[in-house]
Amino acid sequence: MLSSRTLKAGFWTVGLILIATGSWAWIDRFLNGDRNANYGSLVPWGLWVAAYIYFIGLSAGSFLVSSLVYVFNIKRFESIGRLALYSAVVTLVLALLSISADLGHPFRAWHVLVYPNFRSPMAWMIWLYSAYFILLTLELWFVLRHDLVVGSRRPGWRGRIYRILVFGSNDDSAATRESDRQVVRILASIGVPLAVMFHGGVGSLFGVVASRPGWHGGLFPILFLVSALVSGGALLVLVSAIFQDGLRRNREVVLDLARLVLALLAVDVLLQISETLVGFYGNEPARVQNLRLIYAGPYWWVFWFWQLALGTLVPILLLASPWTRRNPLAAAVACGLIAIGFLAVRLNIVIPGLADEQVHGIAQAYNSARISTDYVPSVMEFTFTAGIIGIGLLLFGIGEWFLPRSSEEPAQEEVARVSA
Repeated sequence: MLSSRTLKAGFWTVGLILIATGSWAWIDRFLNGDRNANYGSLVPWGLWVAAYIYFIGLSAGSFLVSSLVYVFNIKRFESIGRLALYSAVVTLVLALLSISADLGHPFRAWHVLVYPNFRSPMAWMIWLYSAYFILLTLELWFVLRHDLVVGSRRPGWRGRIYRILVFGSNDDSAATRESDRQVVRILASIGVPLAVMFHGGVGSLFGVVASRPGWHGGLFPILFLVSALVSGGALLVLVSAIFQDGLRRNREVVLDLARLVLALLAVDVLLQISETLVGFYGNEPARVQNLRLIYAGPYWWVFWFWQLALGTLVPILLLASPWTRRNPLAAAVACGLIAIGFLAVRLNIVIPGLADEQVHGIAQAYNSARISTDYVPSVMEFTFTAGIIGIGLLLFGIGEWFLPRSSEEPAQEEVARVSA
């Protein structure tokens, strides 16, 4: 059976390889802009936008899972509360890195904050992102504050870093810890509607575009929220198994969360089937054409093999089997496949939704590679995204190595060290 140490070593190794692979693409993007990207006038959004909404979903889902602990006080998942918050922060950073690559002038993003147009769903989304990022950071700090205070008394460079992170806060009394818990509960309670609003807002950003039949509909915000819960929960099962000794000590937490992911995945599949059947039964030509692009167009394999087989059917069979119900490693593998499969879900939203001609024959009217509905991400786009994933893997590794695992263990270690 694989050990947690082996899995952690794999995380670090793959992360470093992906960062090395993506480094040249980051330089290329900085020097040449989007010249070596394959999106164009007819398909203006590509892999980076799909990756952006994918990582945003992981972040919102991870945060909402953390709310089970910090808002609803479900003790069963208490051991993964801080990991869920940290996952939300990491994946939000990856989402912002992904969308910054797609922006022509990412350093002008502050204009939306200074000169907002609140009739724009995108302006609301950016303001909600900013509030969400601040809230996430504050909540994670209050969750870790006691452990950071205890760690700041340690000698060496790690203690010095902890002393910087406590921002002069040195009180670790029981009263202060209780006060921290109350602050965390307040922040988490505010964060639940905020996460629902901002990720539902991403779905609304697509759903309100009446000119794109593949997106236009009232179900999109709900689909985005349910997908976020599934993908974020699946990610937590995987990282809990690797970084919290989920194959042995926390195996029951991993298995319970995997069962919750299976139930949410069933709901998500039901919603996607409903959306598809309504689209075909309505027989609106543009909508039917979009669905045909997904299921039988150039990107058919993304749906049938990546999303349906790898990301849905295989995980359902694994998680529903009696053998897997008691096997945390198999549950982690199944949830890893679900998390990977949801990138295909995002690709099937973004690219086919743009790949149908709104003006029939426009792609043949001009002789230009940028005026085409046949979008396939370039090598630069793939490697850039791979590098971002590598950053995420290393951030998870650094977090597991640097951040305290539980609020009790660091204190006990410190007491033992002082006594010695």
